[in-house]
Amino acid sequence: MMRQMRENMKPIMLASAVAFVGLMVFGWGMDVTGRSATSGGELGRVNGDPITFQEWQEAYNNLYNQQQQQIDGPISTAMTRQIENATWDQLVMQKLVDQELRKYDIRATDAEVRQAAMYMPPQEFMSNPVFLTNGQFDIQKYHQFLASPQADDQLLAQLEAYYRELIPRSKLFYRVTTGVYVPDAELWRLWRDTRETARVKYIFIDPATLIADNQVSVTDAELQKYYNDHKKEFETPASAQVKYVAIERTPIAADTAASLAKAREIRAELVGGADFAEVARRESADQGSAVNGGELGTIRKGQTVPAFDAAAFSQPLNQISEPIQTQFGYHLIQVQSRGGDSAQARHILIPIQVSEERENALLMKADSLEELGTTMSLEQAAQQMGLRVRTGTVEETQTFLPAVGDAADAAVWAIQDAEVGDVSDVFETPATFYMAEVTSKTEAGVRPFAEAKPAVTARLIQAKKLEEAKRIGRSVVDAIRSGKTMEQAASENRLAVEEAGPFTRLDFVPGLGRANAAIGTAFGLKPGQISGVVEAEGALFVIQTLEKTEADREAWETEKAAQQPRIAQALAQQRWDQYLSALRESAKIVDNRNQVLRRGNEDLPTQVPMGAPF
Repeated sequence: MMRQMRENMKPIMLASAVAFVGLMVFGWGMDVTGRSATSGGELGRVNGDPITFQEWQEAYNNLYNQQQQQIDGPISTAMTRQIENATWDQLVMQKLVDQELRKYDIRATDAEVRQAAMYMPPQEFMSNPVFLTNGQFDIQKYHQFLASPQADDQLLAQLEAYYRELIPRSKLFYRVTTGVYVPDAELWRLWRDTRETARVKYIFIDPATLIADNQVSVTDAELQKYYNDHKKEFETPASAQVKYVAIERTPIAADTAASLAKAREIRAELVGGADFAEVARRESADQGSAVNGGELGTIRKGQTVPAFDAAAFSQPLNQISEPIQTQFGYHLIQVQSRGGDSAQARHILIPIQVSEERENALLMKADSLEELGTTMSLEQAAQQMGLRVRTGTVEETQTFLPAVGDAADAAVWAIQDAEVGDVSDVFETPATFYMAEVTSKTEAGVRPFAEAKPAVTARLIQAKKLEEAKRIGRSVVDAIRSGKTMEQAASENRLAVEEAGPFTRLDFVPGLGRANAAIGTAFGLKPGQISGVVEAEGALFVIQTLEKTEADREAWETEKAAQQPRIAQALAQQRWDQYLSALRESAKIVDNRNQVLRRGNEDLPTQVPMGAPF
């Protein structure tokens, strides 16, 4: 058993390290490496503490490798920029938290480390089969392992480092969040909001349709004043206009036929007696279920895509289906049991993907395009390759190009790095290879008044329509209060009366919306009462509450003891997040990444070259 434990510890420690890094980086601010790197150039400072290039590079490499493990294919330029920014954010937070630990002299004692190591193992240890008895974590097996020669010095040192980093940060967390208390009045409000219901009838007044455009007008002076007072609303992001060509790499009919043939081969293997779970682990492209032998657990009718759903709820039990095609590929389905609208099923997914032969041909074509792009314009390269030239615009927040899809790589390159006339390398998405040429660029700025005038006009007209609609709404309310029914008052103004409910304060109510003034008014009125004109989300309402069902206070008293810790935990996390945000907002941060990283780029991981054997 000890040999089995020792063999399993390497992947366990790796998983623990990854999970712990995530906790420290995203929740606490720990350095990804767990070490203090001090050599190399500085990228910046946090309240005077340096962030070194070596320190940043170690953290960057860690995040880069984690990202690479999570995706198929190379990491894009846009992802690389995101990893760079995430690395910087993590290191800044690590410095800030470390400064707080020094400020309050918070550390872990030897006794605390020993106690934690003995009785608070990392989560990955607690779920590892090596330490389970009848499906439950067995502390005796864990202690047996720690006392055995199999727990070598390196592994014990890793555990000690884990706790020496975790314990001080836990102490800081509790220092910040101690005293979080939810009074009974707040607990009751939270309980009531999900259980108290109301039923209403209401008059919906839509200014856009009730008031015709020709009933309102705006002057040039009003337009100019609105523009001057709201220039921030007319800021425009940096953009680039590009020409581009795309080489599609989506599956063709031959690829679909090949996937179907493979699905039929696998089905024949299963029908011939092969173990379903073993084949699923070997062949299924659905990684989430493949590791469990293809098991999907309980599925409900209507929960899966139509073709899969139809097969799962019609085919005989325990038989292997014929290949079922969905947008994900071909499925081989076995339903183990079925009752009512639920079923226990497992499947094997064979994706429809570009054949290796065709993929290699497309890679060669993309390489040829990229080589031509180094010596000639995009138009010339496209002509030689027989490709269609398209035009489009990319912005920092809008990176879609027809025939490409999300062209984030081209957007980053065109806006941040390229000059007019530059031709890019070939970029890659799951569906295309594409190359771009910058034809013009526009810096971020504010749209001039002449360009913004139509939008300004529309906004002022909308505001004036709202004011006129409010006048009509007040006349409706006056009519009701003078003795007319809601239906009569509504009809006289070309309006209608609708009903809604019962609903809670947190529900989305068609016609009324969610958690807005209209919902609040419905619960604020007594049954039979009628509101004034209520504005919510650009529309107006006149509301009458028909009936209300109060929340059960006795039931809440029974539930309160369990409710308190759940709410307190959520509030503690909220306070911690606010604390970290406040640390960053008040910190003096010097960011020299643009100067240092552009010099040090040769040391960073890069994309896999196109055509590389991976």
